[in-house]
Amino acid sequence: MQHLKIDGELFKQLVINGAANLSVNYKSVDALNVFPVPDGDTGTNMRMTIEAGANEIKKLEEPSIYNVAKKLSRGMLMGARGNSGVILSQFFRGIYKGLAGYDEVTAKEFGKALLRGVDQAYHAVMKPVEGTILTVAKDASKVAYKMTKKNTSVENFFRILIDEAHASLGRTPSLLPVLEEAGVVDSGGAGLVYILEGMLKALLGDIVEVHDEIKVHQSVVSHEAFNADSELVYGYCTEFILQLQNKKVDVKKFDVKTIVDYLETIGNSIVALKDEDIIKVHVHTMTPGEVLNHCQQYGEYVTLKIENMSVQHNEGMVKENHSETHQEETCPHCAEVKKQAVRKKFAIIAVASGEGLVEVFKEMGVDYIVEGGQSMNPSAEDFIHGFDSLNAENIIVFPNNSNIVLTATQAGKYYSKAKVYVAPSKSLAQGYSALTMLDLSSGDIDTILADINEVINNVTTGLVTYSIRNAEIEGVHINEGDYIGICNGKIVTSEKNKLDAVKGILANTDLSEKEIITIIYGNNVDEDELNEVQQIIKETYPSLEMDIINGKQEIYSYVLSIE
Repeated sequence: MQHLKIDGELFKQLVINGAANLSVNYKSVDALNVFPVPDGDTGTNMRMTIEAGANEIKKLEEPSIYNVAKKLSRGMLMGARGNSGVILSQFFRGIYKGLAGYDEVTAKEFGKALLRGVDQAYHAVMKPVEGTILTVAKDASKVAYKMTKKNTSVENFFRILIDEAHASLGRTPSLLPVLEEAGVVDSGGAGLVYILEGMLKALLGDIVEVHDEIKVHQSVVSHEAFNADSELVYGYCTEFILQLQNKKVDVKKFDVKTIVDYLETIGNSIVALKDEDIIKVHVHTMTPGEVLNHCQQYGEYVTLKIENMSVQHNEGMVKENHSETHQEETCPHCAEVKKQAVRKKFAIIAVASGEGLVEVFKEMGVDYIVEGGQSMNPSAEDFIHGFDSLNAENIIVFPNNSNIVLTATQAGKYYSKAKVYVAPSKSLAQGYSALTMLDLSSGDIDTILADINEVINNVTTGLVTYSIRNAEIEGVHINEGDYIGICNGKIVTSEKNKLDAVKGILANTDLSEKEIITIIYGNNVDEDELNEVQQIIKETYPSLEMDIINGKQEIYSYVLSIE
């Protein structure tokens, strides 16, 4: 049977099957990494982004395509990870806006909504680059819209859309020389093609089964953690999504501050965000029942979760053999910290992975750590939790990874309780150096950001990691298993051992005006090798001052910050 229109139920099926098709193919998308290093996470980021949206609509029974698209957009917005995930979320956000006023659409009308999605995605990126997912989405949408008539079936529309998406994807290496040299097509574009193909499969009755879903850890409560003699010390972590009801409030004029003001009287660690007619709430309270009774006067609950934080705290104590545990760790599922009593003028958030680096950043005055980095990019929601836990007027974010900058920016764009500024730190080396020189004493954000940018621009970043395949990149021959030396984003050497990779980075770096080298070493570096690296630097570059940090990070054996 040919479909001539798409309503809310059919659109839901298309999206869920599109997400499933990407989920069973995401590893092949990850493998399309330009650099042959173990950080290909485009497929993973896109999968987690669209799954976040699909999970929001799975149980939704809604005939209107606009309402389904709106809920999908919310889920993808909060779940967006990495540059590719943010762009994908913005593409679907534009589609949702383009469907305003429709309960069902023809293929031609849906094609027009796709064009709105393309426009939204392009505007989300400060400097759009052709030869990426943006190009694939644009080319496919434009051709499909142009070739679609009023009576074109939805199936034929998707066939046209996918054919042009494949053609556009095949052209990406001609638009981006780095893709051509690596012998790959754009990974984000490939991920989009898988989604579109999954949508067509749904139309044809081919439902994709996912067998490796990302598992959410379910903790088992031990009797030792909380029993008949236990006392509720830390209260309950209470989270819910509230659907505002027209019969209870004026939805458009409803101010989320109404809820926040009440929650502040009976709780802390409050997150309350309004997205049109939906309120998303997180609060720590001793009396969750009072919270629910109060908020129900404004609407009805879509989702609800309440967890005993005393159980979480006590389980942590048991696991650590009753060693001291910080209270900020009593809500691990929410990644919240205790709000400070006094509202600060400035607060700092930094992204880091590796317990050594996390500890160093905390000692340097970072107020909140978003755990993540290469191969495990945090979501927009991870940043929003951090923003709201800080109780600050101004929040400065150090993403410390080029693939996280856009996610942090998107999170800041949709956060209204503080002014959020994203520092352009695209590596841990840049973030570390900027934090060592951070001076908030002027109280002027423009001066502070200018100083941060000056430090970042002066930093040379060196990275040592291993190759996952053979490759030839910018004249450097790479064998699988080699150690690669990367300097400011460019592969400069490929060696059989980590020590020679470090030498290669230094040999390809202009050190004439550099004074300090900070060596952040990872889990796979032993003491003898580290001593040898230090000895070589002392002998070859005696004017360089050295600082050594045990970052305990994965993937990168060495992160060098040279300034």
